[in-house]
Amino acid sequence: MRAKAQLSTADEAIAAIPSGATVAIGGFVGAGHPELLTAALERRFLQEGKPQDLTLYYCAGQGDRGDRGLNHLAHRGLVRRVVGGHWNLAPKLGALALANEIEAYNFPQGVLCVLLREIAAKRPGIFTQVGLNTFIDPVNGGGRLNERTIEPLVERIVLDGRTWLRYKPVPVNVGLIRATTADRKGNLVMEREGFIGEVLPIAQAAKNHGGIVIAQVERIVDRIADPKSVRVPGILVDHVVVSGGEGHDQTFGEAFNASYVETGDDLAAVPRLGFSERKIIGTRALREVRAGDIVNLGIGLPEAVAAVAAETGRLGEFTLTVESGPTGGVPASGLSFGCSHYPEAIIDQPSQFDFYDGGGLDLAVLGAVEIDAEGSVNVTHFAGRFAGVGGFMNIAQSARRLVFCCTFRAGDLEVVVDEGKLRIVREGKHAKFVRSLDQVSFHGPSALARGQQVLYVTERAVFELTDRGLRLVEIAPGVDLENEVLGRMEFAPELGAPLREMTS
Repeated sequence: MRAKAQLSTADEAIAAIPSGATVAIGGFVGAGHPELLTAALERRFLQEGKPQDLTLYYCAGQGDRGDRGLNHLAHRGLVRRVVGGHWNLAPKLGALALANEIEAYNFPQGVLCVLLREIAAKRPGIFTQVGLNTFIDPVNGGGRLNERTIEPLVERIVLDGRTWLRYKPVPVNVGLIRATTADRKGNLVMEREGFIGEVLPIAQAAKNHGGIVIAQVERIVDRIADPKSVRVPGILVDHVVVSGGEGHDQTFGEAFNASYVETGDDLAAVPRLGFSERKIIGTRALREVRAGDIVNLGIGLPEAVAAVAAETGRLGEFTLTVESGPTGGVPASGLSFGCSHYPEAIIDQPSQFDFYDGGGLDLAVLGAVEIDAEGSVNVTHFAGRFAGVGGFMNIAQSARRLVFCCTFRAGDLEVVVDEGKLRIVREGKHAKFVRSLDQVSFHGPSALARGQQVLYVTERAVFELTDRGLRLVEIAPGVDLENEVLGRMEFAPELGAPLREMTS
């Protein structure tokens, strides 16, 4: 008879992790992150000095930009290598990478979560064009973030006359995952989790490589009533740690929000926007959303699109999705990003990226840190820190139509609208339209070759991507073309003829 999953304390379970192991951890910001387990791992290292030299593998960013999540693991000697999709939420890990004290890789979130399935099946990796001609491409560094990081984990290959990237498998030894309920055999159900993520492929990958799986849950029951609700079979689980609610908030922003696990149509979940440059940009970007579209909105400024749509009664015309798995409803923001209010469905994250990568998105509205003359975009590296690519690269390369949203300049920008005309009260300190990018996260010429339609929307001007680079096609009424647009860019865009008035 097979052994049942062992009921353990967090400290007992973590003691089973050997030095040198590759540890895969599930979660998205705070949703689905096993906080009790990562805190116990940190505690053991600080008290006993072990385990040491771990390889950390994770797909979505997990942390609160402070002490929670993967920040627990940011200690010299505890971690030797990090392979991750997003770094900005764990700045303590990022600091180790910047100081060249750990090996550090940044790969697309959608690649990493799908790659776990290949690791579980012991297949030779993922073959995809996601990342070509960006900083992930081996010709541009291969996603390696510092000088210490030498081993190539992605390579260029040619299949049937086309260039692809092969992301190599990283065998997993330990899986740290989270669910809501476990039965006595270790079967896991996620009824109070707003996120499913990649719990199953993490568990399968660890088990098939002779490793262990540790699951944090809120409670134990004798039996799961509906076997179809089981997300991870008990045969894959070695240790069950019952949190009793400790370290088990639904997200890092909220203890529990029922709207993340229920259906409904309450638009009160969408905050009303006051006047700002965000609202101007969100209003203009909303014009690009067509009835019936399947849409992904990036975090931050693109969220304004949902707010304006709710205010104007258009939210029901299209379907919002999140790369973490929710379909329908309204994406949550801040430290609850990754969940959605009143979703129609929540699927696992690898399956959502399968849909995205295959061209399922009609439109993506994404942010941008820097934009250059050929329409390439940087969102990953700036101000002396690694933000990381997250799901941006899969989404940006696969959506049929793209709208990048950003203010025209950054840093203390202030604008007003007087009698229908935009006035720049205080200009931003930093250029966003720059001569060269710190990193290429989205490659404009490749987008043209794929046939994507791309717009760049700011509070004062709109650009489109053409085979001659960026073209200025709209300008807000009241804005001085020479002094407040062309004179504030580090390159000269092509000018549309005629230049249209930017309207909401």
